[in-house]
Amino acid sequence: MKYKSTYILRLRFFAFFIILFYSTRIWSQEPIHIWKGIKGGSSQVTLTPYLPSDNNGKRIAVIICPGGSYCWLDNKNERTTVGKWLQQEGIAAFVLQYRTSGIPAFITHYRLLVPHNEYPAMVQDVQQTIHWLRLHAADYGIDPNKIGIMGFSAGAHLAMLSAELAHVDFLSSMGVHSIVSLRPNFIAAIYPVVTLSDKRFVHKRSRRGLLGEWKKYSKTMRDSLSIEKHITPNLPPVFLVNCIDDPIVKYQNSALLDSALTAKHIPHLYIQYKTGGHGFGSNPKPFTEAISWKKEFVNWIKKIDG
Repeated sequence: MKYKSTYILRLRFFAFFIILFYSTRIWSQEPIHIWKGIKGGSSQVTLTPYLPSDNNGKRIAVIICPGGSYCWLDNKNERTTVGKWLQQEGIAAFVLQYRTSGIPAFITHYRLLVPHNEYPAMVQDVQQTIHWLRLHAADYGIDPNKIGIMGFSAGAHLAMLSAELAHVDFLSSMGVHSIVSLRPNFIAAIYPVVTLSDKRFVHKRSRRGLLGEWKKYSKTMRDSLSIEKHITPNLPPVFLVNCIDDPIVKYQNSALLDSALTAKHIPHLYIQYKTGGHGFGSNPKPFTEAISWKKEFVNWIKKIDG
């Protein structure tokens, strides 16, 4: 009897680890090094898939761009938890760790002497991601014509920038010759950084992170990368969310974007909450209006999919 109970205990223990192992694999796969073998690319740039269990080859895919002022990437609410949430909703998610200036550049001003991870490096990362996913769509069970980008804060600026600059091939200079479109099929901009030129509303840390110590003073660069100034009629549909009580990125950034999208008749949904703050990502605080944004997005994306 003692031998039998020990055997059953070991069997249960083994079964527990098998379940744990496979459930972990379901959550995410190994990160993809999208620049592997490409000279000039960064080995630190990775793309981590979160794939639903069914594999019908027609799934929507969402590239996730965390925020962090182009200085770092959020690790709490805008990466893994977003990937898992979308995965549970039956949406293929891919978390992009794109190039940022880094904390040393934020603390010091060493980029005055040595430029590091400035524009357009992060746009190249997004374009290479779109390029990669469209070429490997069958491997991940996704529809190459339903690949969008969800960005948070500075990541939302990057998402919008990638749509506005989709006609500019930033990959060719790195020896990558794309045979697919680099235009995302939709954008979700969550409490986005939008303007780099309007002094009333600009988020200066993001501007510095993107442009570096010298180019941040260039009016030409500020204007050319201010999202609200370059909305084109062929932009993809946009889902836009922010909160009036945002203490980091002034809510008028989203209002500017909404007005610009409306003026160009771009299909979009703008939801402005009174409460929710900034940086809530996949975990809005209870009793704030922003708690409902995920449900709103899922409803919106189903209409896009339809």
